[in-house]
Amino acid sequence: MLDRISMGGMVEPEQQLEKWQDGPWPDSSKVHENERFVVYKDGYPVTEGHLLFVPKTLEHVNIIQCFGAAYTWGNRGVEDGEFEAYNIGYNAGAVAGQSVFWPHIHLIPRRKGDVENPKGGIRHVIPRKGNY
Repeated sequence: MLDRISMGGMVEPEQQLEKWQDGPWPDSSKVHENERFVVYKDGYPVTEGHLLFVPKTLEHVNIIQCFGAAYTWGNRGVEDGEFEAYNIGYNAGAVAGQSVFWPHIHLIPRRKGDVENPKGGIRHVIPRKGNY
């Protein structure tokens, strides 16, 4: 099991992409790049400004840096008034909804009124479990 986790998430080896460039993120949607990760506009955005933080390797440090960068980027978006709040998410494995088998972190900007009742946030991934 640890081998699967060390490959960037709970992904069966035959599903794992060989390199980050094999993902469905075109260069035209790139908004930032450094030595550890690339940030893309999501091809199927949940809200305006939905971004993907994609590590260049499966090293944990790069995946962790993606989380940190999404957090920083999200805080900056709130401070700058681009959006009011945000969710950060990671789908690890097909059962969790992962469809691109290279680790990537979602930053989803949130705005008042984008859903009727936002209470529960990410708990809504399982129907009727978000309200408590």
